[in-house]
Amino acid sequence: MMVNTSIEVEITDADAGRKVDAVCRDLSATGMAIETDEHIEPGTNIVCRVDGTSNNLPALHAKATVVRCNQEDSGAFMVGVEINEQL
Repeated sequence: MMVNTSIEVEITDADAGRKVDAVCRDLSATGMAIETDEHIEPGTNIVCRVDGTSNNLPALHAKATVVRCNQEDSGAFMVGVEINEQL
């Protein structure tokens, strides 16, 4: 998956079924930073999905937990996510 790629985030606990549009700003083996217009409370369980662009960049589908959510000067929220399980 490429950085600065659109990603679908689905809330799976308190607001189960709510979907949030986001952009992946950073990605590692254990987590990612996503930017969104909505605040997501730390501790919230989510499922992240993004389509792969080729065989070399496969799709990402993972369960994750929000570890931080900070509002930027632009008004957008930068959300730190820990990947718990690949689906």
